Amino acid sequence: MSLHLLRPRNVCAAALAATAVAVAGGAALAGQPEPWQMNMQSPASPTMERIYGLHNYITLVMIAIVVLVTALLGWCVLRYNHRRNPVPSRTSHHTLLEIAWTAVPVLILVTIAIPSFRLLYFMDRTEEADMTLKVIGHQWYWSFEYPDHDDVAIDSFMKGDEDLEDGEPRLLAVDNVIVLPVQANIRIIVTSDDVIHSFAMPALGLKTDAIPGRLNETWVRIEQPGLYYGQCSELCGVNHAFMPAAIRAVPQEEFDAWMSETQAAQGIIPGSGRATELAER
Repeated sequence: MSLHLLRPRNVCAAALAATAVAVAGGAALAGQPEPWQMNMQSPASPTMERIYGLHNYITLVMIAIVVLVTALLGWCVLRYNHRRNPVPSRTSHHTLLEIAWTAVPVLILVTIAIPSFRLLYFMDRTEEADMTLKVIGHQWYWSFEYPDHDDVAIDSFMKGDEDLEDGEPRLLAVDNVIVLPVQANIRIIVTSDDVIHSFAMPALGLKTDAIPGRLNETWVRIEQPGLYYGQCSELCGVNHAFMPAAIRAVPQEEFDAWMSETQAAQGIIPGSGRATELAER
């Protein structure tokens, strides 16, 4: 794609480092849509596990409502049809019934609202972050920065069909996979460089708007090593459908090795907080 020519910031070096991690990781869980999938992707974070649980709970509530309403409708049809009830009741008010059909929906909404608010507060932010990842949306690719690791920065573009390797999903595979450690509380700062985007990673329970001039915050703790795919979920222009993102979760040791290789490729002296050309070192 021609978009690859926009900001080639150490793309080759970062790609080599990501490939090394992929080889070391071996076969891993892939968080991506599957053919004929009828349910959500398998949750790989505490947030997604709670989202999945709330989804199942609300589904049961909806099934109970449908069964109740269907039963009441059937009872009315059978009990109050013309043959069984030739003289219809002329009752115009029924205080107990009116209280019931007002109170019961309110109670149902309360039973849904309480776990929903708990989930919203849980997924909002983490109090004790082990590291920070900054996500920046562009038309139409993502940039990722590691503020805690001397501002390592990587651009991630979608792979064209001609560049796909065996097993890589079309429209989801990227040239530079972002690497994160498992079992770490990761603060995620999301913003945009141009228009409104939305950073979404379904298996991790991530979906946060990227708004120009504003920093939105969320967090994630990835519990299983693997490769997780997502994409922009906000209509952001003609190439909105071609703006995926990928995160590879690895053990802390592999993440440290990947970060060291990436810092060296970008000419960053660890601990300096700034990039230096390799020739000047």
